[in-house]
Amino acid sequence: MSRTIRELLTEAIAHLDAMHRHLERGVVDDETVADAVSLRLAAMIETLHRGGAELTTDLFGDEWMVIWGMRNRIAHGYAWIDIDTVRVTVEDDLPTVEAALRALNAQFEGRRPQEPS
Repeated sequence: MSRTIRELLTEAIAHLDAMHRHLERGVVDDETVADAVSLRLAAMIETLHRGGAELTTDLFGDEWMVIWGMRNRIAHGYAWIDIDTVRVTVEDDLPTVEAALRALNAQFEGRRPQEPS
């Protein structure tokens, strides 16, 4: 049984929320925090990928390939995930992605977007 866009969106946001909880306990420069953040980031991207165009290219346009590329770096980088790349992604790139997901979720729920948990 395939999952609905709304279910996948809810899962993606749950990964973001977990990632924020990891960041509350430390900074991305800490290897353990970077690993936890990377795992959640890759899981969130995988979840969006399962939603097809509605959660990928329709929502992010050409940027989707860059987002998917980050997932590939994490998934295939094995022991060589660059902590600096993860930090820059979280600090500079993720806020835009997260805002788009929360706005879409708010549309599904018929309300205004919320800030991250």
